[in-house]
Amino acid sequence: MQTITTNTYYVGVNDRNKALFEGLWPLPDGVSYNSYLIVDEKVCLIDTVEADFFAQYLENIKEVIGNRPIDYVVVNHMEPDHSGSLALLKQYYPDVQVIGNKKTFGMMQGFYHISGNEIEVKNADTLSLGQHTLRFTLTPMVHWPETMMTLDETTHTLFAGDAFGCFGALNGGVIDNDICCDTFWMEMTRYYSNIVGKYGTPVQNALKKLAGVQIDYICSTHGPVWHQYVERVVGIYDRLSRYEAEPGLVICYGTMYGNTERMAEVIAQAASKAGVKNIVLYNVSKTHHSYILRDVFRYKGLIVGAPTYNNGLYHEMDVLLEELANRDIKGRLLGWFGSHAWASKAVAKIGEWNETRLHYTPVGTPVDMKQGMSDEVRQQCQALACRTEGVRTKR
Repeated sequence: MQTITTNTYYVGVNDRNKALFEGLWPLPDGVSYNSYLIVDEKVCLIDTVEADFFAQYLENIKEVIGNRPIDYVVVNHMEPDHSGSLALLKQYYPDVQVIGNKKTFGMMQGFYHISGNEIEVKNADTLSLGQHTLRFTLTPMVHWPETMMTLDETTHTLFAGDAFGCFGALNGGVIDNDICCDTFWMEMTRYYSNIVGKYGTPVQNALKKLAGVQIDYICSTHGPVWHQYVERVVGIYDRLSRYEAEPGLVICYGTMYGNTERMAEVIAQAASKAGVKNIVLYNVSKTHHSYILRDVFRYKGLIVGAPTYNNGLYHEMDVLLEELANRDIKGRLLGWFGSHAWASKAVAKIGEWNETRLHYTPVGTPVDMKQGMSDEVRQQCQALACRTEGVRTKR
């Protein structure tokens, strides 16, 4: 039994088997599906877990409440990794009342053909459980249209849905001050950039609704319960959702035979000599784009390059640029380069991407290499790297 605070318990599960979250994003350290119980005059369950883990989930619940019935289940988020156990739960607790907003119940019917025993809440509605009072805050598009958060006004505990979550299973402890959180900080940024990153404005709207509210615990649906680091976690989401970046440079390249890679190496070396301290260099065909997206959210500068392929742009670079465009990241500086054997297309295609979809601030002169490295191309790459005033670490 994992106690969070007064009459509030963790009943979630860990998934160390799934390789890709949403079939897309790597999970080298697994992921947790978090659910919580408030035991008062009424028993209230906050969110559920993925259906594959229901047997363990039910055991966790019964460890806390024994044979007591569950009076309410709050559905902050209808994504199946959090709502997937609803149909099974109702088999064991047929009288449970489901709390959600108008959009919640349409999705619940569509996913699971469940209806009835519903309590629809609107923004700022409250519900008394006895000693505990819940207040509901609608937070649409963080990151689905039905998302909401639930605040226990008695213990100042925010049940935040997917917000403030991160990748990584929980290895024994649950609350941040009981565990080492070092691995979770980068995984929070990766989670945000991969899952929530497109929705900066809705995240800002949610943070405004929470402004001035006392929050002692943040109970997300993924990752640790935040207590010691509440202020830091909220600050990370505030910064990421405003697309703020720290000084640094991400260099991404595609390469077939190493020629374009040589250009990237020259650029990285020249940028370092020019005073850029934080530099990360990625082969887009080798490194999963999940990690590249994370670092584009972190750093101000981005330089991309790839060869011409089939009279167009190298495929994996095309995919990366689509992923970046879909996240509508603002305020980045972009340089680019490319190579070709006989017909140049890559450099022009990257320029088109920026003009029509990315809308980053272009820096430097694009470098287009025919076949192999020359002294002239080397100098052009070095010049491109030196146009990095906005990404240098101040000394």
